[in-house]
Amino acid sequence: MSASAADGAENIQRTTGFPAGAGEGTRAVRAGLPEPVKHEPTLPGPVFAAHFHLPGDPTGPYTYGRDENPTWTLLEQAIGELEAPGREDVETLVFASGMAAISSVLFSQLRTGDAVVLPSDGYQALPLVRAQLEAYGIEVRTAPTGGDAQLQVLEGARLLWIESPSNPGLDVCDIRRLAEAAHAQGALVAVDNTLATPLGQRPLELGADFAVASGTKQLSGHGDILLGYVAGRDSEAMAGVRRWRKIVGAIPGPMEAWLAHRSIATLQLRVDRQNASALALAEALRARPEVTGLRYPGLWDDPSHPIAARQMRRYGCVVSFTLPTRARAERFLGALRLVDDATSFGGVRSTAERRGRWGGDAVPEGFIRLSVGAEDTEDLIADVLRALEESAD
Repeated sequence: MSASAADGAENIQRTTGFPAGAGEGTRAVRAGLPEPVKHEPTLPGPVFAAHFHLPGDPTGPYTYGRDENPTWTLLEQAIGELEAPGREDVETLVFASGMAAISSVLFSQLRTGDAVVLPSDGYQALPLVRAQLEAYGIEVRTAPTGGDAQLQVLEGARLLWIESPSNPGLDVCDIRRLAEAAHAQGALVAVDNTLATPLGQRPLELGADFAVASGTKQLSGHGDILLGYVAGRDSEAMAGVRRWRKIVGAIPGPMEAWLAHRSIATLQLRVDRQNASALALAEALRARPEVTGLRYPGLWDDPSHPIAARQMRRYGCVVSFTLPTRARAERFLGALRLVDDATSFGGVRSTAERRGRWGGDAVPEGFIRLSVGAEDTEDLIADVLRALEESAD
């Protein structure tokens, strides 16, 4: 725990009442709640404050709204209890968005002359990040996620950035193997855990130095806030991340932080429903002749399944596949009734999009990324299969 987080415990005591071996649902429901106080709410409301009473020397955790906020503190504790249960040496920081969290690690840890390894098949915004890193004199190397290909370009790098499962292709790499190889060469390791969530995998337990994610997606799960976070186990490295957040001001609003914390209580319920439905949908799509390139790490015959089964506890809510043409994909999306044509993923309402419409992803024109929501499984599958029929030539 950082010094500021430790100071914050004076005002907000962390709940430590989890029974030994508490299940993930129990942790999600109670994560980050303060100790109960008579007549006080179980989850305090958002604290809206730009400044705090501060007589005398500026000591204590809450001085100015860009530095700390009690609502952030509770959310950071909650996320930390899911990403690293039982670990007191892990610090978590929340940000205004997932990209703010990603940028905080890259730009706080890298200097001119350093080399960084990024996935070539990762999130669409990474090429923009690459251009900015190179403008600062940082060497950027890329390799695909699958087959642990990043190992081939790791020598001499300062930081290895892993995205597993990758978005949108859903390839998986052996995080522990890559982390061990990177550390043997003195490199830091960050894992984008957005698609898996802490209930799907815990990168810090697999050897990563940073677990980074967009809380916009399945963590908050309702498609109504932007949020990001970084959890790390190296106090010096996390001090740099915290300093970057302060300098750039990439802070979440208290209302967004409170909504995210509230939503975490249902995370396990949502994840289990969405994962089960995603697997059932993937199995249904397997039988469709017009569907090619079907990917879901939970399928026993998916190329990523052997590795995913070793390091993941849940396989995510995203299914990807390709329809024969761009026109067919657009007709399919237009025929869906229970699935919104929208970007992002992880929400309680199913979404899908033709990913190629954005550019930047090396996917076919008919490539579909479908995020499974919390609808009844049978209804969702029926809607998708009906839309496939109606969209046929």
